[in-house]
Amino acid sequence: MINFTEPFITEKEKQYVADALDNKLLSGDKKYTKLCTEWFNNYGYKNFLLTTSGSSALELAALLTKIQPGDEFITPSFTFSSTANAFMLRGARPIFAEIDPDTMNIDVDKIASLITPKTKVIVPVDYAGVSCDMDKIVEIAKRHNLLVVEDAAQAVGSKYKGQICGLKADVACFSFHETKNFVMGEGGAVYIKDDQMMEEAEIIREKGTNRKQFIHGQVDKYSWHMVGSSILPSDVLAAILYGQLENFNQNRGRRLNIWQQYFDALKPLEDLGILRVPHVPEYAEHNAHIFFIFLKDAETRNSLLKFLKEREIVATFHYMPLHNSPLGQKYGYKTGDLPITEEYADRLLRLPLHCNMSDSDVETVCNAIKEFLGAVDGERQ
Repeated sequence: MINFTEPFITEKEKQYVADALDNKLLSGDKKYTKLCTEWFNNYGYKNFLLTTSGSSALELAALLTKIQPGDEFITPSFTFSSTANAFMLRGARPIFAEIDPDTMNIDVDKIASLITPKTKVIVPVDYAGVSCDMDKIVEIAKRHNLLVVEDAAQAVGSKYKGQICGLKADVACFSFHETKNFVMGEGGAVYIKDDQMMEEAEIIREKGTNRKQFIHGQVDKYSWHMVGSSILPSDVLAAILYGQLENFNQNRGRRLNIWQQYFDALKPLEDLGILRVPHVPEYAEHNAHIFFIFLKDAETRNSLLKFLKEREIVATFHYMPLHNSPLGQKYGYKTGDLPITEEYADRLLRLPLHCNMSDSDVETVCNAIKEFLGAVDGERQ
């Protein structure tokens, strides 16, 4: 069986979890939370906070934007529900944007036409770890006095124009879910550009209190200052993440190697017009979070999924566009509103990709795809 995804766990994670348990480091903001935060500070994220999940990171970001009932936010329909949920929980209305089929990211050229006096936030999503064109998005946001919250859940280790992903946004949100490149079971994080907004985030994250200032000796007692929540992950989970971060380059390098093997084996089929492989813009340096292909239509995609399953290869589709979902329809959206999103979501198939895969596993997957499509060694049979 070739699994679709598996976490890459080493002895370091086991050692650090045992240490956390032995020393009763169970709640948040203890030794391993601090070590992870320091690691990301050194990596380039000045204001960085671990959260309980990528979803809670987005919910924290939504609180920081001060978005209100009746406000609007612009985001692609091709994303996970958490992207929209975070802002809808504050009473805001989603305005779904079309995607660029080359990247599956938001079509930057379509954003401006969706802006109204009610728009408060643009929420781009870095699909498959490939950054959106953030300079263009930030320029649009500044022109209209909007905030940018980057859903970079899949983009840890990716870069935009040579810089790590997230630095261009007002807030960037990351995920360390077990399906991501670097994991802590459940967990996430936020990067916050503005120092004052960072202070607010620390209060929100501590149930609305200034407890962190108290811990640091900045005040003699702490109290309730604003509406907040409890979104600190356990230090046991942070211990897992710290072990992951100590293997950061090994993990990233292996994933990139597997991604490139897929690309090199399947690109000849694109040249023959049989399928399409991912296209990465020149400005982006991806992290090999996902390798996907496009088939000619949904029927072919679904048949290939069944074919691979019969050969014990676990592949899968991805998001059902949010505007086509039952909740999206309650907001007045219908099939046909975003035709590019609908077409490419139906054609997309994700292949297995994780560090536990061998080179022969990758070859097996590629050979099965070629067999199904009637193409061997880059030639249609």
